[in-house]
Amino acid sequence: MAPLGLLSKGEKAEIVEIKTQRGYCHGKSKNQLCHAEDMGLRAGKVIEMLNNEGRGPLLVKVDESRIAIGRGMAMKIMVRRID
Repeated sequence: MAPLGLLSKGEKAEIVEIKTQRGYCHGKSKNQLCHAEDMGLRAGKVIEMLNNEGRGPLLVKVDESRIAIGRGMAMKIMVRRID
């Protein structure tokens, strides 16, 4: 398992978990997990790294969508690489 932010361009991975500090998605307090889920990033989803240049946001493909993710958030999304 590794953080999403460490994948190279072209690599595919399955999301295993999203690390959060606290809060609830459907309660009064929103957190990073909620934001990630709102973008379609959930455990079990397969993603492909489209751009990871080392600075700025990452660009990933989830289903048929392209999503830009900040580096801080990408380091909290744990993935398992797929061959």
